[in-house]
Parts: sequence; C-alpha cells; structure tokens
Amino acid sequence: MKKDVYERLAEHLDKLPGGFPSTESGVELRILKRLFSPEEAELNLKLTLIPEESWVIAHRAKIPEDEAAAKLEEMAKKGLIYRMRQRGKPVKYLTYQFIIGIWEFHVNDLDPQLIADMNEYIPVLFNSDSWSNLPQLRTIPVGKSIDTGLEVMPYEHIEKLIRSHKRFAVAPCICRREKEMIGKGCGKPMESCLVLGGGVDYYVENGIGREITLEETLDVLKNAEKAGLVLQPSNSKKIVNICCCCGCCCQVLINLKKHSQPSHFVSSPFQVEVDYDLCSGCGVCLERCQMDAFRMENSKVCLEKDRCIGCGLCVTTCPTEALQLQRKPEPLQKKIPKTWIETLYTLAKKRGKLGPIKVFAIKAKTSLDRFRAARSRSRQ
Repeated sequence: MKKDVYERLAEHLDKLPGGFPSTESGVELRILKRLFSPEEAELNLKLTLIPEESWVIAHRAKIPEDEAAAKLEEMAKKGLIYRMRQRGKPVKYLTYQFIIGIWEFHVNDLDPQLIADMNEYIPVLFNSDSWSNLPQLRTIPVGKSIDTGLEVMPYEHIEKLIRSHKRFAVAPCICRREKEMIGKGCGKPMESCLVLGGGVDYYVENGIGREITLEETLDVLKNAEKAGLVLQPSNSKKIVNICCCCGCCCQVLINLKKHSQPSHFVSSPFQVEVDYDLCSGCGVCLERCQMDAFRMENSKVCLEKDRCIGCGLCVTTCPTEALQLQRKPEPLQKKIPKTWIETLYTLAKKRGKLGPIKVFAIKAKTSLDRFRAARSRSRQ
C-alpha cells in the first residue's frame, strides 16, 4: 500500500540528524498535517540538506521555475524550510530538521491543539536516539559563576562566545509561550532566545525575531541570570544560538529532569562543589536549581552531584560563597564539536543516518548536472 505524503515526509525528516521518530498514536503525523499542506509536504520531499537555488529544485520537482520560486519562498516564510540569503548571491533553500529547527520557527503561530500534540510528542523525541546520542544543546555557566582560579576555555565563557559574533537577534521563547497560552506561564522573560550570525536574517525576515546590538544581547544574558535561566547554546565551540531556559517550561530541561542522573546526559564540563563548613542552610540554592539537585538535611544543603548540570545559577546567589563550580572528572566530560555543521554530522553518524545524507548530496548533484545538461541542449 502506497504511503501518503505525510508518512513520506515523516520518514524524510527522520533521515535528518535531529530525527523524527514514529509513534503508535501517530501524533507526529497530526503535527505535520497542522503545519504542512499536502502540496507543501510534497515539495519538501524534493529538497535536500544541500542549499540549492529554486530552479534546481524546480527541475527535480518537475514544475515551472517561477512556480517553484514562489512556493519555496512562501514555505520559507511559514517556517517549513530554511532559506539562505547571502549578499550578492542567489537565494538558496534546503530541507530542515524538526527540532532544533522547524518547530522553533512557529513561535508566533501556536494554537492549543498544536501545543497539546507537541507536548505528547516531545518526550518521545527526546527519549529517542536523536538526543541520547548527542545533545543539540550544551549547558554553559552564567558568567558570574566562574571563579577566577578556574581554567575556562573560550567556548565555555558566554561573553567571549557572544563577542565572537557581529550580528544578533532575539526571539520569544517558544516553550514559555506554549505554557503561557495554556495558562501555565511562569512569568520569566519571554524575549530571551538569541540567534547569532547567519541565522539573524531568517529570523528578522520571517518576523519571529528582531535584530539587536551587542549591548542589548549582553543585557538579555544579564536578565536571564537574574531570572534564574539556564544558558544553553548550540552544542558546538562556535555557537549559532543561545536558549535561556527555565526548568518549568523548557522541554529540554523538563525531560532532562526526569532522568535520575541528568549530569550524565547533558553536555557540560562543570559541576558544583559544596563547602559544608560555609553553608548557612539559607536554601536559596534550592530555588535557583532547575534540576532539583539540592535538598536540606540537618539545616545544611545536600547536593546530588548526578543531578547537577553545571549551570552556575546557584553559585551566583549563595550568600556565604559555599558553592563553587569545578570541572567534572575527565570520563564524564563530553567532546564538543567545533561547529554546528560538525555537530549535525556527528549526530547523523551516531544515529546511522550518514547513508541518507550522502543520498541527499548525490541527489542534489545529480539534479544540478541534469538540469545544466538540459539547459545546454535547449540553447543549441
């Protein structure tokens, strides 16, 4: 029996590094039907991970070039595919993974039914091989939590990471917006998702973020620290985004918190240490910790190290300086890829999806070669 277009699209998305696993309930297909029309789903199947001009995709899809250009631009504006626009070069389009990717592009067009479906589906996604093999985000300490005597790499220092970029955008947090729409908002800063570098144009052009200055970007981080938000940049040394997350709304932290040993699953080189002689038992760290790593025993805090993800939020508000960040033992530290592309490549390799990605590349090259040959013949 021939599969319908949404089943084929689900398989197409599952071949991408971030994955899109199937479920018995079919909730993933309901989500796709809410986001894509049948025609949009069909055209997405003709895109690859290789950025391509619209005329190349038109040739593969066997539709007129002007029709393909109009449809692709409309899909990009709707957050269904990714658009790459470089100064002086033609616009290119590519298929994009669902998380982190397509889902975050829909922060401005959520509705209760879509939120309900996603709340059902996200635990499945986060418990699949997509996130267990390699987290797409890593946890980095808030700047004030790093002791001057602690050796810190440039890619572990949030302000240095920010200053390595020239362009910045801020967007609403889709997780907090979801919770707010269903009456479970936490009141923490909404406009707190940072996009850096090349992604700025996509967010600004699509109306899902606004461009801001370096100073405004640093202010977002300061406000995040005050509000007790965990900093989670892309899991690469050269970052492309930073999520400022709370344990009550963020789907990553919510699902991470369900594990008995969150520190083993998160990509973070740090853990907190407690000097019990200095601890006054004030309990402030219990409120700041997003992983429930602290509890009170005999008027002192007791730390469960396996729950600590090294965010540093407890360190910055400890009145007696009883808490300090230290490096994890070497075996517990995860290797951080150099770039976001390397992260996705590594994730695809760990998931056994390099084969499909090579097919994407072959498909892109074959389509381009055939189109050039056809165009050459028509001019003769």
